[in-house]
Amino acid sequence: MTTYIAHFTAGHRIIPTEQNSIFIWQQESGEVDITLLVNKIKRESALHFYSLVADNYEGEVQLDDIDITVHETLPFSG
Repeated sequence: MTTYIAHFTAGHRIIPTEQNSIFIWQQESGEVDITLLVNKIKRESALHFYSLVADNYEGEVQLDDIDITVHETLPFSG
């Protein structure tokens, strides 16, 4: 298994706050599948972030309302 780090930003369709963060995960060595990574970031990071900042918005935060942009990924040994 190799540990990777990604720099990403997340935006929400309604909530006017941008998440600018990093995400660390492990996978078998090889090329990073950006589609799988985006879904993993949505489920494991952005959904929780927007749930925290959604106090003034009605309804539950939905994964489909979140857009992720992955800026860079690198192997990480930190």
